[in-house]
Amino acid sequence: MRVLVADDVELIRLLHEAVLREMGHDPVLATDGEEAWAAYEREPCPLVLVDWQMPRLDGLELTRRIRAAPGGDRVFVLVVTARDGTDDLNEVLDAGADDYLSKPVTPEQLRARLTIAERRMAVDEARRRAEEALAKAQWLAGIGQTSLALQHEINNPLAALLAHAELLRDAPGIGGTEKEQLDVIARQARRIADVVSRLRQLQAPRAVDYVAGAKMLDLGEGSG
Repeated sequence: MRVLVADDVELIRLLHEAVLREMGHDPVLATDGEEAWAAYEREPCPLVLVDWQMPRLDGLELTRRIRAAPGGDRVFVLVVTARDGTDDLNEVLDAGADDYLSKPVTPEQLRARLTIAERRMAVDEARRRAEEALAKAQWLAGIGQTSLALQHEINNPLAALLAHAELLRDAPGIGGTEKEQLDVIARQARRIADVVSRLRQLQAPRAVDYVAGAKMLDLGEGSG
């Protein structure tokens, strides 16, 4: 996993890098908050290890920028700080950090916090997948209920419409123009019936672009 490391002290960066590589991660090193933000904008990392007090851009402001960026809510941010007062730690969490580590940091402490971060990230990912699966199941259930309602509400009137069109077409006194018009009515009624049938048979529904950024359900031929 790529991990963004931001600290203005070279020795600390080297310590973090060594522990991360030992744990199988790919560290991306930055010497201050501005450099870290530029690196994050180029390629976001799922885990960020950041010092609070850095020149140009401190760790809390970096955390706020990450949280405000697209997908930033999924990033795990671990703040390292020498300030351990209650108000200071509350400020860290209020900025959007997931966890903090107090200086001085030992390799053992860093490994422990990173392990906790990995586990929490795995749990969060499993929860998101479960929520996405539930949302999709609810969407599919809604499509099924809609198709049944349409079948019930549309098919009977369509059948009556088709029957009357056929009767009128064969009625005495109906001319060629009227018959052509009745044929159009019958064709369009059958088209509506076909759309309802395809909706009912959908097995893997998908949305397609419509107009002005809007999406619509794909009911084209072969979409079932």
